[in-house]
Parts: sequence; C-alpha cells; structure tokens
Amino acid sequence: MKHDSQAAAPDKSSAAKALRQLGFLPLLAVFYGYTAGGPFGYEEIFKTSGPGMSLVFLALVPFVWSIPISYASAELNSILPVQGGFYRWVRAAFGDFWGFQCGWWNWTGTFLLNTVYGVLFMDYLKDYFPAMTPEVKWAGACAVLIAIAALNARGIQVAGWLAVAMMVAIAIPVIWMCGVALFHWHHNPVLPFVPPGKPFGTVFGAGLALAMWNYAGYEQLSSVTEEMKNPQRTFVRVLAWNTPLNVLTFVLPGTLALAVLGNWRQWDTGYIVTAAGLIGGHSLGIAMLVASIIGVISLSNGTILYTTRIPAAMAEDGYLPRWLAKLHPRFGTPVRAIAVSTVVYCILARFQVVDLVNIYIWTRIATSMLTLLAAWQMRRKLPNAPRHFRIPGGKLGVVYVVLLPALLCAVKVWYSEPLVFRWAPWLLAGGPVAYVILRFALRLSPRALQIPLDR
Repeated sequence: MKHDSQAAAPDKSSAAKALRQLGFLPLLAVFYGYTAGGPFGYEEIFKTSGPGMSLVFLALVPFVWSIPISYASAELNSILPVQGGFYRWVRAAFGDFWGFQCGWWNWTGTFLLNTVYGVLFMDYLKDYFPAMTPEVKWAGACAVLIAIAALNARGIQVAGWLAVAMMVAIAIPVIWMCGVALFHWHHNPVLPFVPPGKPFGTVFGAGLALAMWNYAGYEQLSSVTEEMKNPQRTFVRVLAWNTPLNVLTFVLPGTLALAVLGNWRQWDTGYIVTAAGLIGGHSLGIAMLVASIIGVISLSNGTILYTTRIPAAMAEDGYLPRWLAKLHPRFGTPVRAIAVSTVVYCILARFQVVDLVNIYIWTRIATSMLTLLAAWQMRRKLPNAPRHFRIPGGKLGVVYVVLLPALLCAVKVWYSEPLVFRWAPWLLAGGPVAYVILRFALRLSPRALQIPLDR
C-alpha cells in the first residue's frame, strides 16, 4: 500500500536510478572526513575554554548530541530511505513550510561551514609562509575550494575512494605523534579546568560551540541515501562506527599533546602541527602538516558531497528553481548546486574561522532539532510503518533522543557571544523570507509526493 501525503518521499526518477553507489568502507571514510577529518581545526577550544573544560566537552557532548541524532536518523532512514534524507523526513513529518526551513537552513548554514575549510587550509600554511598577505590567503582558500568542488563533481565513487586514501594518510602521523607523546608525559592535561580570569559565559559558550561543531551533522549521511549500496543496513553501520572514531580523534591526540607540552594558552587554529613538531621533531611536524592539509581536503570533500544534495532535492521537489536539480549526464552529480555553493564559499572565505563556526552552529541546531522532532512526529504519524531500526529504550529512548539535545542547544544559544546574537538570527530569518519569496513572488510550488510503505 501507499500512504498519500503532500510532505513525503519522492518516487525515484530515472536520473536517481542511474546514480553511482558506494559500499560501507568508502562511505565511512567520506562520513569520517565530513564529521572529523583528523584532529584539526578545533585546537582553539583549549585556549578559549581551558584544557579541562574542553576535554569534558569533547568526551561528553557526543552522548547528548551526535548519538541521539544518529539514533533518530537511523530510525527515520529505516522508514524513508530517500535521497535528501533528513530534509524530506522533516517535510514528511511537518509539511511544506518546515521541510523548506530544514533544507534552506542546512544549505545556507553550510555555506559558512565549508568556507571554514578553505580558511583552515591556509591557516595550516601560515607558519611556513609568514609573509602571506590576507589577499593571498583568500585567493588560496578559493583555489582549494574550487579544486575540491571540481573533483567532487566527478561522482561519489571518486570522492569515496579518495576519502579512504586520505583517512589512511591522516592516521599515520596522528598515531606516530600519540606513540611518541606517551613517553614524554610531563603535565596534567586537564589543568587548569578553565582559563583564569575569563568570564564563565564566554568560556562556556565558545567551547560548547566548537564541541558541537565537531560532533554535528550526523543526519547529513542521509542526504546520499540513493547513492548507498543496501542503504538501510549500511546507514546504521556507518553511524555506529563513526562516533567512536570521532571521539578518539578529538580527545586522544589533544590530551597527549597537552600532557607533553602543557602550553594550552598557545593553542590556536592549526597548532596541532606545531605541537607535533615539538613532540617528535621536524619530520613529524612536516608529516602532520601534510596530514592537516589532507584533513581539510577531506572535510571539504565530505561537506560538498553531503550538503549539495539538499538543494538538488529541494529543486526536484519544486522548492527551488528546477535547473538546480539537474544531474551531470555522466557522473550523476548535482553540478549546478555544487557550482552555486562554491561561489558562495569563495565570497565568504575572507572571514575568521571561529566567527563563522559560532554563527553556523545556530543553523545546525535548527536543522538537527527538526530532524529529532521528526523522529518523534513519525512515531505518532506512522506508528505502524515498517522500521528496520528503532530508537532503543521505547518511549524513554525517544525522550532521551529529543530532550537532551534540546537542553544542550538551549544552553548553547543562551551562552552565545554578542556577535552570534547579532548575525545568527538574521541567518535563520532568511528561511521564512526565502519561502515567501519563492512560493508567492516567484510562484514555485512544491509537488505532492508519496510515502512508500510497501517495501
């Protein structure tokens, strides 16, 4: 049978059937690249929030953020394994308006996210090229973003197996540094717990934002559901492996480096490269620099792969101009959505990483909370739909999945910095404004779709 609904999953088009598909290992590598990409880009958390509070954030935030999102995403994917995943889940659960907000906030928020990776790439080179001007840094960031976008446009198989190679290349110097650091432990890595003399709100809010950024986006895997082999089984396996890999990535190298060096006040973005050189010598420093560059490429590769499927799916549904939905005839990728996104990345690449992350996290909060609420709503709306995966713990499990992330998000919003309060609401307000313009001024109309229940 099929259940008619205006906000549901689409039937597969002939273009969708031609999409290239990946199995478990390359999908895990791409997803790890998107959610971590190595212990890079978060180093400023130690200086901002202190080593103790930072390590607490990095160790515990997954239990109230990424793990609940993983559970909700796995159950929703078992009901609706469709391209565009979480955006279409929210549409199925709450209708056209909220479906649009979820897709729009995700797409516009990740303009800031992927811009960060272009900036990070140049940040890791600044110690080796101290004469780098802001203009050269911007041009370099743009060149990196354009090159990665062009590579990504060649298809998920290219992106996937490239991600496997990058994952191995990143792991080698990180394991090397951790092994050397174990034999040179001189300091307590959790002291001081917070930076002396700094306002608690600033310390707490900035550190929580960076930790939530590190563990954000676990629902994004669903955006390429039709590009997975055996998606309902593969989806759960990737989520189950990815979380512990990320926790180890963010906690272990930072803890050991702090234990050796004890210089948490010097930890700016990119400092793990300097730390590796101080711990293991010039060769390890160079190896870590190369790994950091590969890590940034991996992050950007995954971000483009997952996030550009959303505007393409929205255009296919009639929310955005149809030309954005067009797939490359040979590679099956949304090349126009990739191109438009890349132009915006380059425009934004002049700004500071921490500022972009702190503003971006509000759109990530909004998108993730809609996904979590969709899991609750679909329990009410389609209680008897076949589910190959269910959130464990029954009703209490659903409460855990929705309530704890909501509390964490409320705390983060409360402790946001003045800059974030100034700009993030405008970014969110863009969703309703865009909806009104596209629906009523440009007269775009989302088509009625169907939820398939007879798989």
